[in-house]
Amino acid sequence: MSPTAWSVVRQTTYGVLAAVGAVGTVTNNLAHRGSALGFLTDATATPAARSVAIDLAVLATACVVLVLVESRRLGIRRPWVYLVLCGVVAAAFAIPLFLLVRERALERRRRSAVPGVPAGAP
Repeated sequence: MSPTAWSVVRQTTYGVLAAVGAVGTVTNNLAHRGSALGFLTDATATPAARSVAIDLAVLATACVVLVLVESRRLGIRRPWVYLVLCGVVAAAFAIPLFLLVRERALERRRRSAVPGVPAGAP
């Protein structure tokens, strides 16, 4: 498969993951019907829940670094939007969405490096 075909596969995968992440988390967050404090209490009520919470907190920290570093490197504007979306919607939506935007930026960069292929060409 060509690099462009693999890029399309990655973009599609990230788009599907973002959609699944949004639907899966938002529906459960709405079903909780409790306060934010109650949600955090429930999320840390057992050792298993605390383990998952710590795991996700460390992963989220790494994702913040990734979003900020890659946004700067690739010229992706407004990286803070993805970080806000992590808190407002869910990281399961925002990080795949960022990876989709990142993949598109990488593809544009790859195309602009190929002689004779305009940067905006499909």
